[in-house]
Amino acid sequence: MVIGAQPWREIKMMENILLIPIGAVDSGILDSTAGALREIFGCEAMSGKSQPVPPETYDARRRQYASHRILKILEPLKPDRHTILLGVIDLDLYVPQLNFVFGEADPAAGVAIIALPRLRQEFYGLKPDRVIFLLRAAKEAIHELGHLQGLDHCPDPGCVMHFSNSLRDTDVKEARFCAACRESLMKPGS
Repeated sequence: MVIGAQPWREIKMMENILLIPIGAVDSGILDSTAGALREIFGCEAMSGKSQPVPPETYDARRRQYASHRILKILEPLKPDRHTILLGVIDLDLYVPQLNFVFGEADPAAGVAIIALPRLRQEFYGLKPDRVIFLLRAAKEAIHELGHLQGLDHCPDPGCVMHFSNSLRDTDVKEARFCAACRESLMKPGS
């Protein structure tokens, strides 16, 4: 997927990105997301071995999975300190204070996760559109990895680091960092 992003090749923010499917995830989605991450971050991005959905992370009352609990399970799967791990799950996620999340990151652990269901048009009763869906998945993956690089949410609604409270927020933002976030990433220690 060509998303017209900035070349990050001169900024070695991370060495490798490992995408771990949790449960059944279409390999085409993983490949597309990995390609977008390679383009943005200028490092290797590859898919790893699929992991089973941890049943203990399911909340029957909410009919969702707890993203913060899955992140704790992903942490030991990180192969080394030079690799960032991104879980990809095709199930609905939540954190206790929100109705749902598109993703979550744990910067201290170097792990993040994105959830695919609410990024699909058909989740909202609309006609499927794979191109829009894959772009949304790329944006959310870039966003979560931005958190792993030390970025907070950005007030610029066009920046990939803008908080997505709804799918409209995801659609409005671009699949790249704004100038201020890019500058923060280039500072030593970021």
